[in-house]
Amino acid sequence: MNVKASAPTHAPDTRGLWLGLLGVTIFAMTLPMTRIAVGTPGGPQMSGAFLALGRAAVAAVLSMAFLAATRAPWPLRRDWLPLALTSAGVVFGFPLLTSIAMRHVEAVHASVIVGVLPLATAAVGAWLHGQRPSGGFWACAAAGSALVIAFALLHNGSGDVLLAPADLLLLAAMGCAAVGYGYGGQLSQRMRADHVICWALVVAFPLTLPGAWMTWPTGGISPAAWGAFAYVAVFSMWLGFFAWYRGLALGGTVRVSQVQLVQPFLSMLFAVPLLGERIDAATIAFGVAVIATVFVGKKMPVRAGAGN
Repeated sequence: MNVKASAPTHAPDTRGLWLGLLGVTIFAMTLPMTRIAVGTPGGPQMSGAFLALGRAAVAAVLSMAFLAATRAPWPLRRDWLPLALTSAGVVFGFPLLTSIAMRHVEAVHASVIVGVLPLATAAVGAWLHGQRPSGGFWACAAAGSALVIAFALLHNGSGDVLLAPADLLLLAAMGCAAVGYGYGGQLSQRMRADHVICWALVVAFPLTLPGAWMTWPTGGISPAAWGAFAYVAVFSMWLGFFAWYRGLALGGTVRVSQVQLVQPFLSMLFAVPLLGERIDAATIAFGVAVIATVFVGKKMPVRAGAGN
């Protein structure tokens, strides 16, 4: 009579991981598209400041329409500060820093720096949600992050063991993203996930709109650059977060964040047809090793904190 009493309890976790993967796949196009939009030192397109602020302004307009169409309630008083911190991380920090850096590095190289993001997101998520990942979980996260950092150093083109200034900007961007993901994931547990990013964009709109206006490009911008701008505005800055924050809410920030370990290698795959960049055997080997840490880490226990 109680055959269904033991129905699978991991269905939300699994859905969360799949939604997280969908969000990561959308985000994986961000670096190649950003490279197209800002150009190179020898062939500049739009500025990094305009790309970051302009894409947020466009996404904010879409967000206002979406919030009105779905009759979204106003955030509670306690939600405004987390929304502001989410906005600071994913609307300002990450887009601005990556947009500036991407003019000076190739997408294949820059994408591997994203490999430190899962560990940073897991750390922020564990602190915010009172979760206690096991030692095995942290070992897998650290191993995956170490692999992608080693890959970045081996492919920095200079032969030394120092990260370039653009790499430091990208690492700072990862810290901003981790904070935005952590607070956004926390808000998604009590708000609709799609409403979280919409409100974060609306909060930033009084700054992003005039900022985009003041940094509007005056030179000739190619159609490809405008197309890349449209992608990062609609998908990277908006729709991707619908899936990502919902995945974090269902599967837990600490665990779902590890799906981001595949993002660098998806970005590389996209960079080949979009930018004509190349992937060698070492890239494939590192990719297989990093992806393996995702699946091993998924099996490791993540315990709730004493206050939960």
